[in-house]
Amino acid sequence: MFFKSLRKSIYDQDPSIHSLFESFFHPWFRAFIYYKMSHFFYLHKHYSIARWISMKAKKKTGMEIHPGATIGKNVFIDHGLGVVIGETTVIQDNVTIFQNVTLGGRGKHNGKRHPTIEEGCLIGAGAKILGNITIGKNSKVGANAVVLHNVLPNTTVVGIPAKAIHKKVTPKG
Repeated sequence: MFFKSLRKSIYDQDPSIHSLFESFFHPWFRAFIYYKMSHFFYLHKHYSIARWISMKAKKKTGMEIHPGATIGKNVFIDHGLGVVIGETTVIQDNVTIFQNVTLGGRGKHNGKRHPTIEEGCLIGAGAKILGNITIGKNSKVGANAVVLHNVLPNTTVVGIPAKAIHKKVTPKG
Protein backbone atom coordinates (compact mmCIF):
# COMPACT_ATOMS: atom_id res chain seq x y z
CA MET A 1 0.00 0.00 0.00
CA PHE A 2 2.73 2.49 1.01
CA PHE A 3 4.81 1.87 -2.14
CA LYS A 4 1.72 2.07 -4.32
CA SER A 5 0.72 5.51 -2.99
CA LEU A 6 4.28 6.83 -3.34
CA ARG A 7 4.52 5.53 -6.92
CA LYS A 8 1.08 6.98 -7.75
CA SER A 9 2.09 10.35 -6.31
CA ILE A 10 5.22 10.42 -8.49
CA TYR A 11 3.25 9.28 -11.55
CA ASP A 12 0.54 11.91 -10.98
CA GLN A 13 2.97 14.79 -10.47
CA ASP A 14 5.70 14.15 -13.04
CA PRO A 15 4.57 14.22 -16.69
CA SER A 16 7.85 12.58 -17.76
CA ILE A 17 6.83 9.35 -15.95
CA HIS A 18 4.78 7.26 -18.35
CA SER A 19 3.79 4.33 -16.10
CA LEU A 20 3.49 3.40 -12.45
CA PHE A 21 6.33 0.91 -12.96
CA GLU A 22 8.62 3.67 -14.25
CA SER A 23 8.05 5.61 -11.01
CA PHE A 24 10.26 3.01 -9.23
CA PHE A 25 13.21 4.64 -11.02
CA HIS A 26 12.43 8.24 -10.09
CA PRO A 27 15.11 9.71 -7.77
CA TRP A 28 12.47 10.77 -5.22
CA PHE A 29 11.26 7.17 -4.86
CA ARG A 30 14.69 5.98 -3.71
CA ALA A 31 15.36 9.06 -1.58
CA PHE A 32 12.01 8.76 0.19
CA ILE A 33 12.57 5.06 1.00
CA TYR A 34 15.96 5.95 2.52
CA TYR A 35 14.33 8.82 4.42
CA LYS A 36 11.61 6.56 5.88
CA MET A 37 14.22 4.05 7.08
CA SER A 38 16.47 6.70 8.63
CA HIS A 39 13.49 8.48 10.19
CA PHE A 40 12.36 5.20 11.83
CA PHE A 41 15.76 4.76 13.50
CA TYR A 42 15.87 8.45 14.46
CA LEU A 43 12.48 8.20 16.20
CA HIS A 44 13.76 5.16 18.11
CA LYS A 45 16.85 7.12 19.21
CA HIS A 46 19.30 5.10 17.08
CA TYR A 47 20.87 8.30 15.82
CA SER A 48 24.09 6.81 14.41
CA ILE A 49 22.25 4.26 12.27
CA ALA A 50 19.80 6.94 11.14
CA ARG A 51 22.65 9.26 10.14
CA TRP A 52 24.50 6.46 8.34
CA ILE A 53 21.40 5.66 6.26
CA SER A 54 20.83 9.34 5.43
CA MET A 55 24.47 9.78 4.35
CA LYS A 56 24.19 6.68 2.15
CA ALA A 57 21.06 8.22 0.62
CA LYS A 58 22.89 11.49 -0.02
CA LYS A 59 25.63 9.64 -1.87
CA LYS A 60 23.14 7.63 -3.95
CA THR A 61 20.52 10.33 -4.66
CA GLY A 62 22.18 13.73 -4.24
CA MET A 63 19.50 14.71 -1.70
CA GLU A 64 20.46 15.41 1.91
CA ILE A 65 17.45 14.81 4.12
CA HIS A 66 18.08 14.79 7.87
CA PRO A 67 16.47 11.77 9.56
CA GLY A 68 14.76 14.08 12.06
CA ALA A 69 12.84 16.04 9.41
CA THR A 70 9.08 15.47 9.21
CA ILE A 71 7.71 14.87 5.71
CA GLY A 72 3.97 14.54 5.04
CA LYS A 73 1.96 12.65 2.46
CA ASN A 74 2.17 13.24 -1.29
CA VAL A 75 5.30 15.37 -1.01
CA PHE A 76 7.11 15.37 -4.34
CA ILE A 77 10.72 16.36 -4.96
CA ASP A 78 11.35 16.69 -8.68
CA HIS A 79 14.92 16.32 -10.00
CA GLY A 80 16.08 16.34 -6.36
CA LEU A 81 19.79 16.94 -6.89
CA GLY A 82 21.16 19.37 -4.33
CA VAL A 83 18.09 19.38 -2.07
CA VAL A 84 18.97 19.91 1.62
CA ILE A 85 16.34 19.44 4.34
CA GLY A 86 17.35 20.22 7.93
CA GLU A 87 16.60 18.31 11.12
CA THR A 88 13.64 20.31 12.45
CA THR A 89 12.05 20.97 9.08
CA VAL A 90 8.36 20.13 8.79
CA ILE A 91 6.90 19.60 5.32
CA GLN A 92 3.16 19.11 5.34
CA ASP A 93 1.09 17.22 2.73
CA ASN A 94 0.94 17.87 -1.02
CA VAL A 95 4.10 19.98 -1.28
CA THR A 96 6.25 20.10 -4.44
CA ILE A 97 9.95 20.93 -4.24
CA PHE A 98 12.37 21.33 -7.14
CA GLN A 99 16.15 20.85 -7.34
CA ASN A 100 18.79 22.71 -5.32
CA VAL A 101 16.35 23.82 -2.61
CA THR A 102 17.67 24.37 0.91
CA LEU A 103 15.35 24.19 3.91
CA GLY A 104 17.97 25.17 6.44
CA GLY A 105 18.76 26.81 9.73
CA ARG A 106 20.30 30.17 10.55
CA GLY A 107 22.37 29.31 13.60
CA LYS A 108 23.41 26.74 16.15
CA HIS A 109 20.72 27.30 18.77
CA ASN A 110 18.68 24.39 20.13
CA GLY A 111 15.04 23.71 19.38
CA LYS A 112 13.11 24.43 16.19
CA ARG A 113 15.53 26.10 13.78
CA HIS A 114 14.32 25.04 10.33
CA PRO A 115 11.26 26.04 8.28
CA THR A 116 7.74 24.68 8.27
CA ILE A 117 6.25 24.30 4.80
CA GLU A 118 2.48 24.13 5.01
CA GLU A 119 0.15 22.09 2.83
CA GLY A 120 -0.01 22.65 -0.91
CA CYS A 121 3.12 24.79 -1.33
CA LEU A 122 5.41 24.85 -4.35
CA ILE A 123 9.11 25.62 -3.82
CA GLY A 124 10.97 26.66 -6.99
CA ALA A 125 14.42 25.49 -8.05
CA GLY A 126 17.31 26.94 -6.09
CA ALA A 127 15.17 28.54 -3.38
CA LYS A 128 16.69 28.96 0.08
CA ILE A 129 14.27 29.01 2.99
CA LEU A 130 16.17 29.64 6.20
CA GLY A 131 15.29 29.69 9.86
CA ASN A 132 12.31 28.87 12.02
CA ILE A 133 9.77 30.40 9.65
CA THR A 134 6.51 29.24 8.11
CA ILE A 135 5.59 29.19 4.44
CA GLY A 136 1.80 29.46 4.52
CA LYS A 137 -0.65 27.04 2.95
CA ASN A 138 -0.80 27.02 -0.88
CA SER A 139 2.04 29.54 -1.23
CA LYS A 140 4.68 29.59 -3.95
CA VAL A 141 8.36 30.40 -3.57
CA GLY A 142 10.00 31.47 -6.82
CA ALA A 143 13.20 30.01 -8.24
CA ASN A 144 16.35 31.20 -6.44
CA ALA A 145 14.37 33.19 -3.87
CA VAL A 146 15.91 33.63 -0.43
CA VAL A 147 13.19 33.53 2.21
CA LEU A 148 14.05 34.73 5.73
CA HIS A 149 10.59 35.67 7.04
CA ASN A 150 7.17 34.04 7.30
CA VAL A 151 5.08 33.89 4.13
CA LEU A 152 1.31 34.28 4.42
CA PRO A 153 -0.98 31.61 2.96
CA ASN A 154 -1.80 31.85 -0.77
CA THR A 155 1.14 34.18 -1.43
CA THR A 156 3.85 34.08 -4.09
CA VAL A 157 7.30 35.34 -3.09
CA VAL A 158 10.28 36.00 -5.37
CA GLY A 159 13.68 37.63 -5.19
CA ILE A 160 16.61 38.13 -2.84
CA PRO A 161 15.43 38.78 -0.21
CA ALA A 162 12.05 37.31 -1.09
CA LYS A 163 9.14 39.72 -1.36
CA ALA A 164 5.48 39.03 -2.03
CA ILE A 165 4.17 39.75 -5.50
CA HIS A 166 0.51 40.37 -6.20
CA LYS A 167 -1.35 39.89 -9.43
CA LYS A 168 -3.14 43.06 -10.42
CA VAL A 169 -6.77 42.57 -11.21
CA THR A 170 -8.12 45.08 -13.69
CA PRO A 171 -11.87 45.65 -13.83
CA LYS A 172 -13.63 44.66 -17.02
CA GLY A 173 -15.33 47.32 -18.99
